[in-house]
Amino acid sequence: MNRLARFGILAVSVLIVCWVGIGHVLGRTANDKAYKSLVVYSEVLQKIQQDYVDEPNMHLVTAGSLHGLLESLDSESSYLTPREYTEYKEKTANPGTGESGLNLSKRSGYIVVTSVLPDSPGEKAGLRSGDFLEAVAGFTTREMSVGQAKNLLAGQPGTPVKVGVIRRGRTQPDEVEIVRQKLSPAKLIVQKVDNDTLALRFPSLDAGRADEVRTHLQDAQKQGITRVILDLRDCGRGQASEAMAIARLFVPSGTLVTVKGQTVPAQVFAADPAKVVWKGPVSVLIDVTTTGAAEVLAASLANNKRGDIVGERTFGLAAEQKLISMDDGAALILTVANYYNPDGKSILEEGVAPTEVVRAASLAADEADEGDDVASTAGAQKEPPAGPRPLSADDPVLRKALELLKAPAKKAA
Repeated sequence: MNRLARFGILAVSVLIVCWVGIGHVLGRTANDKAYKSLVVYSEVLQKIQQDYVDEPNMHLVTAGSLHGLLESLDSESSYLTPREYTEYKEKTANPGTGESGLNLSKRSGYIVVTSVLPDSPGEKAGLRSGDFLEAVAGFTTREMSVGQAKNLLAGQPGTPVKVGVIRRGRTQPDEVEIVRQKLSPAKLIVQKVDNDTLALRFPSLDAGRADEVRTHLQDAQKQGITRVILDLRDCGRGQASEAMAIARLFVPSGTLVTVKGQTVPAQVFAADPAKVVWKGPVSVLIDVTTTGAAEVLAASLANNKRGDIVGERTFGLAAEQKLISMDDGAALILTVANYYNPDGKSILEEGVAPTEVVRAASLAADEADEGDDVASTAGAQKEPPAGPRPLSADDPVLRKALELLKAPAKKAA
């Protein structure tokens, strides 16, 4: 490290210490913990600079520490360097940017696929929920935030990006190539599972979805359909406002959810009896692939005992993030508010629990049977059929939901 760089690090450290000292002199005792943390951070930087075995790249050291700082908060908070933030803005501003269709979070230190949009590049490449991404575009995800991973996966339509995929039950990654494409809005899937039951499958909760659901519910009533199933499995995108608008079509009274944060005043979202369209029996299907806004919808019905919630506990990702630009050109993607159930537990920490626990055992059996075949076919995946798989009588979650719906009628109060 040259003399100028050493002087820069020393100057920053001195400024931090002076700022801390001035803060105490001015009586800013409310921020004592922040000041003490800055002193520790300054001291650590100095020790790394002076005593590390080799001359460290202090730019990389500082960026790495900031990435770790944000990731220590929760799986969705991220730090973007000035270069990463520039790329992020360019990609989000371009309506033609290609995507993978993967919904992501972080578990066990690595990026994990929570769900995959139907007919997306990720699905065509054979990825599925529960797959760990060990690497994206040649970079290990061990030190990567969700924001960074999404940034790397986005790009020009038609261009490839390679990911290292660790499948369930395996320890070694398979290299898979995803060809980015511009995604069309995901369509609501409407399926009549028997003469009296309509199933609505949600690949996403994008703007306008509540209006679609209202129309289908009104049509169902005209056709004499008496029962509805909301399938929120594999639903990982959308807006919480749309989730609550859909919930109000079913829930006549009570609190849906509450959102609040350190700087976000508590806001209670309530049902509206004037907006109820469906008063008949309803069941909701959920599992670990149900995330974000879909969890808000499931929780809104569960909190008011408006039908059975069937399946497995959801992933736990319902929260509000804010993009905060920094003076040096970097940015923070920071979780600023959580959605809470009436019992005070946040969905981010607890997920949404089913009222009837049913595991999709058939899927687990299929995955176990794959064994070593996964590795041998990783480089030449067969392209799955276009669109989402239809609901099947072999689905144990659906079977249980139908069984419960055919029990004595459950109507909104």
